Amino acid sequence: MEVLTQEIQVDNASVKVFIRREDLIHPFVSGNKFRKLKYNLLQAKKENQHTLLTFGGAYSNHIAATAFAGKENGFQTVGVIRGEELESKINENPTLQFAQDCGMKFEFVSRDAYRLKDTANFVEKLREKHESFYLIPEGGTNEFAVNGCEEILTKADEDYDFICCAVGTGGTISGLINSSFQGQKVLGFPALIGDFLQKDIRNFAKKDNFSLINKYHFGGYGKVTSELIEFINSFYKKNKIPLDPIYTGKMVFGVIDLIQKNYFPKNAKILLIHTGGLQGVAGMNLQLKNKKLQTIQFDD
Repeated sequence: MEVLTQEIQVDNASVKVFIRREDLIHPFVSGNKFRKLKYNLLQAKKENQHTLLTFGGAYSNHIAATAFAGKENGFQTVGVIRGEELESKINENPTLQFAQDCGMKFEFVSRDAYRLKDTANFVEKLREKHESFYLIPEGGTNEFAVNGCEEILTKADEDYDFICCAVGTGGTISGLINSSFQGQKVLGFPALIGDFLQKDIRNFAKKDNFSLINKYHFGGYGKVTSELIEFINSFYKKNKIPLDPIYTGKMVFGVIDLIQKNYFPKNAKILLIHTGGLQGVAGMNLQLKNKKLQTIQFDD
């Protein structure tokens, strides 16, 4: 699979910056979600499962992607959704409405209950209710997902000095680390607050050539600021590349900020991975409008 790579113009930069357009892989299962689901779907078929069950929040890219991929590949899908209050607001939520239109059935649970989703007791109760299913973790990250993300980099990417990506559950960066070439450094930009991701990544990563840069989360998962929204809009006007506000937008902001602070050595060649997530823009814009704040605009 050949994926478009575009050069980005950065003002007063002494480095070269490129972005891998993983967001263009598929119109609905784009970016790292395509990569993460690829081998999970094959494994589900191998196990003769007919239902995919997974987890996510209100505007989860993973929920939307799983719903569509399940429909396209003949699976029933079940989404365990964080937040009981969302059950009566499906038609107000573009992500959940899309997933429902794809045939996904929902189980809404409280935030306290959702924290227990990885426990044996929680999963056993789900099996009692839904019987047989293939379980995909929140965000899609497991061994099969990492295998899929290892295919993002190819031999043609050997001459990049730095590979940069946003980090959610750690699956994408783990795949990039495993397939990176000698001398390359992989930089992860977490969308969440905290250092726990180091451990999660090391569960899958086979090398140690990575660093997490934790200062571009803009307040934490799902949080944005006017500065970030302005950056995303300005970046689109300049490069005609849409960025999502939860993951890739924060990563690209961080990389450009680091370039301007001379973090990277002169003449370094940097590859940014666009992991998709653009379906979440509609939901974010609804929140921004409700707060009477500037929205994300990709209109020419």
